[in-house]
Amino acid sequence: MSQPAAWDAYEPLALDTAPLPEYGSGSLADLLPTLAAGLGVPGMSATIAELTPADRVCVFLVDGLGWEQLRAHPDEAPFLNSLLGTSRGGTGRPLTAGYPATTATSLGSVGTGLPPGAHGLPGYTVRNPETGELMNQLRWRPWTPPHVWQPYPTVFELAERAGVHAAQVSSPTFRDTPLTQVALSGGTFVGRLTGEERMDVAAEQLAAGDRSLVYTYYAELDGAGHRYGVASDTWRGQLMTVDRLAQRLAEQLPPRSALYVTADHGMVDIPFDDEHRIDFDEDWELRAGVSLLGGEGRARHVYAVPGAESDVLTCWREVLGDRFWIASRDEAIAAGWFGPHVDDRVYLRIGDVVAAAYDDVLITASEREPKESLMVGNHGSMTPAEQLIPLLEVRS
Repeated sequence: MSQPAAWDAYEPLALDTAPLPEYGSGSLADLLPTLAAGLGVPGMSATIAELTPADRVCVFLVDGLGWEQLRAHPDEAPFLNSLLGTSRGGTGRPLTAGYPATTATSLGSVGTGLPPGAHGLPGYTVRNPETGELMNQLRWRPWTPPHVWQPYPTVFELAERAGVHAAQVSSPTFRDTPLTQVALSGGTFVGRLTGEERMDVAAEQLAAGDRSLVYTYYAELDGAGHRYGVASDTWRGQLMTVDRLAQRLAEQLPPRSALYVTADHGMVDIPFDDEHRIDFDEDWELRAGVSLLGGEGRARHVYAVPGAESDVLTCWREVLGDRFWIASRDEAIAAGWFGPHVDDRVYLRIGDVVAAAYDDVLITASEREPKESLMVGNHGSMTPAEQLIPLLEVRS
């Protein structure tokens, strides 16, 4: 399926108007394989053609740092905005996160180098076909054997086997989480509490090998956006911190290094009114025939009672089709929403109906998801504000 000429050149309703992630050439799943290929790791392909290899590579992933939000705040992020022209190998273009544009899915993509249909984390919550329960893939609840759920090796593991010094520098709380195991394991894990410590240690880890692949992470920007919104002073203050951290790391790069600042998704603020927030738990039409509601407000997986799949699809299209792209499971897969291929083990994790927001709208669930329903900033869909992410570059 061809890409739209521009990210804002689409019309609602028709599925082929959804601006698909650039799987295979410019998505988050393509980043680490491209960098690892430049480091000589066997089996890796440089699918982001614009990037130039370096001997030492660091990826600084800022949770929630969308391309559009960054460009809208030059005063709060002067250093990062000065690098906008370096994005994606000097083209000044963003990457795409992948669908859905959410943390668990994106970290799976960045760490494995695979799109969601392959690594199998296709949403915030999805049905486990073995148990019939919703599985929260960010918090890993209920417990599911990690390497059964996601069996592929990470790029860090493959790099380490090839003699590359691989390291992750993040909060100590992430050291042993299942999501880290399936998406970011391999090499050395160094836990540091403050962002400043992480930047300093990331630079040290880069210098620790003649060939190095280092990943570091900052989560607080995303948290501020969810709680207060990307229009808030709190979010802008966090962006200022991110800007200082990125500059701190850039100024410490050892020789022959490349730093890439990227993200897992952007974010949009959704007003608190009935027009913009549709409560599934209070809408009998949307609930009819539905056994489980998965995903999140802007990227829903809808699981139907057996035999009701067609009716649920029809109803959701009639009620929401002017504000969401509404697809059956097979339609979403055929359209390439989850990548060019969906593994058999992943097929039934995807909803019978998949709903992706294009308007400033949210499907909340006030009883089932009370905390999530109160979030100001949200993400998940394929709109530019959520999908486009930077790939800013500094070389030494």
